[in-house]
Amino acid sequence: MKTLAKYRQPRVGRSVLELLVTAVPFAGFWAIAYFSLAHSFWYGLIAIIPAAAFLLRLFMIQHDCGHGSFFARRRLDDCTGRVIGVLTLTPYDYWRRAHAAHHASAGNLDERGVGDITTLTVSEYRALSPMKRLGYRLYRHPLVMFGLGPAWLFLLKQRVPVGMMNGGTLPWASTMGTNAAIVVCAALMAWAIGLLPFLLIHLPIVLLSGAAGIWLFYVQHQFEDTHWSAGEDWRFPQAALHGASHYDLPLVLRWVTGNIGIHHVHHLSSRIPYYRLPEVLRDHPQLAHIGRITLWESLQCVRLVLWDDSRQKLVSFQDAAGAAVHP
Repeated sequence: MKTLAKYRQPRVGRSVLELLVTAVPFAGFWAIAYFSLAHSFWYGLIAIIPAAAFLLRLFMIQHDCGHGSFFARRRLDDCTGRVIGVLTLTPYDYWRRAHAAHHASAGNLDERGVGDITTLTVSEYRALSPMKRLGYRLYRHPLVMFGLGPAWLFLLKQRVPVGMMNGGTLPWASTMGTNAAIVVCAALMAWAIGLLPFLLIHLPIVLLSGAAGIWLFYVQHQFEDTHWSAGEDWRFPQAALHGASHYDLPLVLRWVTGNIGIHHVHHLSSRIPYYRLPEVLRDHPQLAHIGRITLWESLQCVRLVLWDDSRQKLVSFQDAAGAAVHP
């Protein structure tokens, strides 16, 4: 980790540029979608897709702000993150606290449940009642995880910071403040262009970018050779390097996703700005091969839903059932 310390300093000019080349195209594609809708050019609504991509990239900036790595000035990072949170429907301080818990406990079987995707071990799943097994199967189904999941998370769950009751007033204040700002902005947009056009444009953008965000978070930890351990066996460096993937995406997708695919390095040193993560792989090429999965390989990760302690890898329901018949 000391080796990575030199990459932690952001370049303020670069950070400002990253913000501009993300926010301006987002606003531009949003406007194209609106004018297309206003003039019945329905094909123009395809602009919703690139708008969602740039909203996803805005969330990556919000993510770096939460780690204090975008400007490395806490007040500026916080202000930027809170403003972006109104667009992404993500209360900044609520999310930051949950995400910090995720970073502190990723890969720890004893610390599951905050800021991560629920993952059961094979033995835990077998101990469930039939109804609870069905519930877990539904939760892990792709249509629920990447279809209903974004709507539940961004439209409902993040409106009330449940689980932060003992975390001080900041997550609550941030959530209520974000909710109020969302209502004000929505009201202004409804007054300016009409409520229905606003909802027809912004809701699909949020849900598409949310689904992409959940997918990225999913494959960054839910891959076959990920790392889970418990008790004294859990070590932060090992969990960071081997419990998070190197999602080796095509160049355009790397840019859109803010290099978040270099997730193992991010977990090892979360204060590195996303635009400096490629420098780490350039200078330390051995890291590029740890936990590497390609875009095609990531599609196979959807079936991996249970942690098998005996084999130290994620397995599918079918694999777990087969292991029970043929131990």
